[in-house]
Amino acid sequence: MRPALAACLLSLLPAGPILADGRSIIVLDGSGSMWGQIDGRAKLEIAREALDSVLSALDPVTEIGLMAYGHREKGACGDIELVVPPGPGTAQAITEAANRMKFLGKTPLTEAVRRAALELRSTEAKATVILITDGIETCAADPCALGAELEASGVDFTAHVVGFGLTDDEGRAVACLAQTTGGRYIEARDARQLVAALQSTVASVPAPTSPSGAVEATVDPVLLLIEGGEEPEERLLDDATFAFFPIAADGTVATDPVERLHGSRTVSLPEGRYQMRTNLHEAEVMQEVRIGPGSAPSTPTAVLDAGILNLTLRPAPEAAPDPEAHWSLRGPDGVTDAGYQTAYRVFPAGEYSLIATLGAAEISQTVTIEAGRITDVDLVVGVGEAVVEALYLPGLKVEGSEFFVQIFAPDPDAEGTRRPVAHAYGPGARFDLPAGDYLAVVTLGQAVAEEPFTARLGERIALEIPLNAGVAAFTFGDSGTLLQVYATETDPAGNRKAFGQGFGPEWQSTYPAGDYLAVIDFGGRVTETPFTVTAGERLELMISAP
Repeated sequence: MRPALAACLLSLLPAGPILADGRSIIVLDGSGSMWGQIDGRAKLEIAREALDSVLSALDPVTEIGLMAYGHREKGACGDIELVVPPGPGTAQAITEAANRMKFLGKTPLTEAVRRAALELRSTEAKATVILITDGIETCAADPCALGAELEASGVDFTAHVVGFGLTDDEGRAVACLAQTTGGRYIEARDARQLVAALQSTVASVPAPTSPSGAVEATVDPVLLLIEGGEEPEERLLDDATFAFFPIAADGTVATDPVERLHGSRTVSLPEGRYQMRTNLHEAEVMQEVRIGPGSAPSTPTAVLDAGILNLTLRPAPEAAPDPEAHWSLRGPDGVTDAGYQTAYRVFPAGEYSLIATLGAAEISQTVTIEAGRITDVDLVVGVGEAVVEALYLPGLKVEGSEFFVQIFAPDPDAEGTRRPVAHAYGPGARFDLPAGDYLAVVTLGQAVAEEPFTARLGERIALEIPLNAGVAAFTFGDSGTLLQVYATETDPAGNRKAFGQGFGPEWQSTYPAGDYLAVIDFGGRVTETPFTVTAGERLELMISAP
């Protein structure tokens, strides 16, 4: 069973026990962004200390290793290394290796997890990868596709992802890797949350051995959400932790616990006074308990004065929960939590502010959690889906180029400015939008086209927007040679409209169909070359110095 989760641990998937059973590999982000700071300290320092804290308490028989990426070279997507092969008794070696790591490069997290999975498949034992990253994939790979591939392989493999200081959008980009393999995505926004996240994914802390001859008693704690109630169902109880801190004769409470219990587990403890700290998701209670003597179980009871939030986020009535729908909850005494799609979580009784978002849609409401009760919230974050494709001309889709799509409110304000709603890059740019009227604006190179549309709740609309454009490709000069493109016609003041510029020896862009002038300065010798762009066609021009 796993050590206590910090009260502010943020979980994506429904609660459940997470252990790094079998052989495990920690995949550690060594990219340059780890020099970023949280609370005045570099993230890499926090990560090193968190690993040391968790690994120092690891059972020596646990087979665990360390994979790192971005730690040796700048800008190298192949900078991935199995630093410590998985095996028993490797905790110290992993800590020392992490302390020696440099943090320099890119974030090839997908390939690093793939290599870790291949390394673990050398036996048939259960395999777990724990990815710790402060950024998203930067090496043109898809972590979601890898998760699906690993899950389809039939091997007993699980990936957990600890997002260290990621934004909500960045979290969504890597959470799917955990989702599809049956693991958990955990947000860690500071040092305490990172330690808790590692404790919940790396392995359980072994129980210390009692001093020889000490009188012991079996401890079987009881957890209640409300005084006089019943214990929570098993899927919640499995997440509960009970930490026991010895109390000295002078009343001093020990800094470190002698034991952490999980769920329905029991253990033998030396007779004495303890402070028992009980955690279940966001609820926590501390109390003094007396253990022993004798062989009969000691059953200290913890009352959390808490309730359960059963939350579901849907894009439309009767629709399935949407995995991209994000929720965040804030309540009394600084309690916060967040996740995606659904939640079945325990919170202290009180009034909370719930914010749910899906694409450009956002809903906020107050939720009251009552002690001992389940609060059901089935929320429609009302959206319709719009998918935008660009066409060079009707019937000819833009392939292989990432055009830019912006969604605006349809009516400009008093100053003539339209309110931006969302943006994305195509092909297949997808938007979740509240029901209403919008304007889609597509930009590819120098070509721009727009189309109004209406989003309807629970419906999908496919937009194909013709740019009436073609491609002009130029070969000219060397890397220092500048090419500028202008319209052939001049305005009343005698000026030509500019249509972008680029440097040799090769450059291309997309232009609206029409006539243009390519102006090149070959070291003081200027050439002007007229050319015509035809919609749906590619024009290739080789221009030499005069």
